Amino acid sequence: MGNFINTELEDFTVNAYHDGEIETVSKQDLLGHWSVVFFYPADFTFVCPTELGDLADHYAEFKDADAEVYSVSEDTEFVHKAWAEATDTIAKVKYPMLADPAGKLARFFGVLDEEAGLAFRGVFIIDPDGKIKSYTINDNGIGRNAEEILRTLEAAKFVREHGDKVCPANWHPGEDTIAPSLDLVGKI
Repeated sequence: MGNFINTELEDFTVNAYHDGEIETVSKQDLLGHWSVVFFYPADFTFVCPTELGDLADHYAEFKDADAEVYSVSEDTEFVHKAWAEATDTIAKVKYPMLADPAGKLARFFGVLDEEAGLAFRGVFIIDPDGKIKSYTINDNGIGRNAEEILRTLEAAKFVREHGDKVCPANWHPGEDTIAPSLDLVGKI
């Protein structure tokens, strides 16, 4: 497995269930704004709805940060639709739910469990130029936290806008950052 940092997205087009409609999503749709690509194993499961619901609860904050959230599983757009219609938690999802039944996206991002035919829990933060700036991959029993994904997105945005400063652990917008300097070595 290689390092994905600064890897540019490859061209793709997939179907998606989005706010009651079926649409297509391509690489071009992810350009020009920040994107959070959020892989999960499967619809109609146990941990997945807690994560998608958490993202839905924070979706306005992601939009305020000029980011779109794209959830992705190996299910079809029709299964996403059925899940949204069957489950109150998923019914509140307003971000695109991408369908990747052939595993093309999951393979590109290195999260496809080929034996199971499911994606591992991967989160990829992508800049407006289509380059990956942050990612985490969890085993399928380990759920994620939308607030931490948002915090990481905000840090990535800050670093892009202020290349001469970096964000320390637990940084949030408005807090102090660090200007790297030889004078700081061994003093933090």
